[in-house]
Amino acid sequence: MAARTFRFHCTDGQVAIIDTAGVDVPTEAQLGRYAEQAARYAMAYVGRGLDWSEWIVDVHDPNGRRVLMLPFRDVRDTPLAA
Repeated sequence: MAARTFRFHCTDGQVAIIDTAGVDVPTEAQLGRYAEQAARYAMAYVGRGLDWSEWIVDVHDPNGRRVLMLPFRDVRDTPLAA
């Protein structure tokens, strides 16, 4: 199976980080790992110290269909509100 390009958007329902480039993922079985990487990247480089508890990674296939939603709180070491 050839790699397909998936988009890993991040949002809390009001603010969004849009993945305009996408990522070539070798197999759909690896989508969860790539989604976790997207969440970690956002937390590290977009807004350190923010409350990420309401954020999700919203993964879309090449046709624009949602194929996975991963809550940031399911990613280990997610900074949440006190």
